[in-house]
Amino acid sequence: MRKNAENLTPSELVDLREAFEAVYRIDDDRGFGFFAGIHGLPLPVYCEHGTALFLPWHRAYLYHFERALTAALRRARGDETVEVGLPWWDWSSAVSQDRGLPTPFRSTADGPTNPLSAGPVVLGPDDLRLVRENLPGAISEGEDPVTLRDPEEPAELPRDPTVQRALRATTFTDFSRILESIHNGVHGWVGGAMSAAPTAAFDPVFWAHHAMIDRLWYLWQLSPRNGDPPVRLLDRPLPPFPTTVRDTLDISSLGYEYAAQVIG
Repeated sequence: MRKNAENLTPSELVDLREAFEAVYRIDDDRGFGFFAGIHGLPLPVYCEHGTALFLPWHRAYLYHFERALTAALRRARGDETVEVGLPWWDWSSAVSQDRGLPTPFRSTADGPTNPLSAGPVVLGPDDLRLVRENLPGAISEGEDPVTLRDPEEPAELPRDPTVQRALRATTFTDFSRILESIHNGVHGWVGGAMSAAPTAAFDPVFWAHHAMIDRLWYLWQLSPRNGDPPVRLLDRPLPPFPTTVRDTLDISSLGYEYAAQVIG
């Protein structure tokens, strides 16, 4: 179950934080560095932007990372029953328009460091140098860099009328194009690592942002205006995942759902 980030229970928030901490510690293809790197650096770049594969590819991305989070937490706890759902950040909500970043993903003023406020940037020395030279302000200095943010004013986030414009689209291509444009603006709003594709997925809030994008696609799929991607794309693979476009069209077949939009 994917829930609004502002509506996680205390135990769900503990699970999410511990899952990220657990996946941070894994240095193979089950770990955070591997999944974050799929979106940009290190090369090759797999992510789809500016094409009709944008929504299916990112849905597959979230699905496989969510499974990795759950697997990491299960190994860390020795509990095969625990489940982790990626929360979504509703940046169009009144709460976000007032506060900006979702509460679970903000830095803490005191106490232990919040693992959702920054992510480890797992790159080799050459890639780190490229990032520091070409993307100043994206990552911290030192041998173990983490992501940085430079958010704008909360009122600059997309508002509900902008979301509704996307949801009124009558074809998949138009819907995807409009929603991707909104998505781009939120990446820029967060700033820092999130503002550039090579580093964006190393920031934990990336996953909450893209869960919102995936949720909006799901809501559009429920509407009378829903339409599938072009037929010629349905059996296209979405590398590096063992998943095709057709596999992503029904979230119930992927084993997750979105909770009602309630903020408690």
